[in-house]
Amino acid sequence: MLEDRVLFIDGEAIVIDKPAGLAVDRPRDGSPSAESMLEDLTFGFQRLPQIVHRIDRDTSGCLLLSRNPKAHKRFHQAFEAGEVTKRYFAILDGVPEEDSGTVDLALSKTSSAANGWRMRGDPKGKAARTRWKVLERQAHRALVSFYPETGRTHQIRVHAAEGMGIPIMGDPVYGAGGPAMMLHAVSLVMPRAGKNDVIAEAPWPERFAEAGFDRG
Repeated sequence: MLEDRVLFIDGEAIVIDKPAGLAVDRPRDGSPSAESMLEDLTFGFQRLPQIVHRIDRDTSGCLLLSRNPKAHKRFHQAFEAGEVTKRYFAILDGVPEEDSGTVDLALSKTSSAANGWRMRGDPKGKAARTRWKVLERQAHRALVSFYPETGRTHQIRVHAAEGMGIPIMGDPVYGAGGPAMMLHAVSLVMPRAGKNDVIAEAPWPERFAEAGFDRG
């Protein structure tokens, strides 16, 4: 129940901890989605909240919703202007040699009848930039913090796989796949003029602990 996963709420905004496996938009197959559950997040308002941005179905963590049209417009503009601070945790299927770095790799969409669509590095694509920092190393995997400075589709996933040469553990498109993709939107900060910022932090995901990285 999404009402039990609220990380932040006031008159303008709600941030929920979206579970991995739940799509944001309504899928064609009619399976559950955050969009289909918005009635659970009215909290006394007659108007349904609106989803401000998207994270992948298999990614868990902070998802921002607006509670009125004016706030929705401002929040959307803040995302477009790159004013929102986002942080992700990921477990990589390998260990970076360096402790930190930046991937500056433009992205474009490609598709084929055999493999469907995906994103790829493309000098002629849309600019995309992600900073990263290693938090913990194990024998064959690493826990990494990602700070996307742009908001392209699958940005962190492609920047890990192509830009760093090490895909995210469990990624079914850019990596080897597996039971779960290890990508978590841990925090979000939305600046607001004249009001306190929207600040939310999602709890440590259980699947990360089960994979051997427990910071809960």
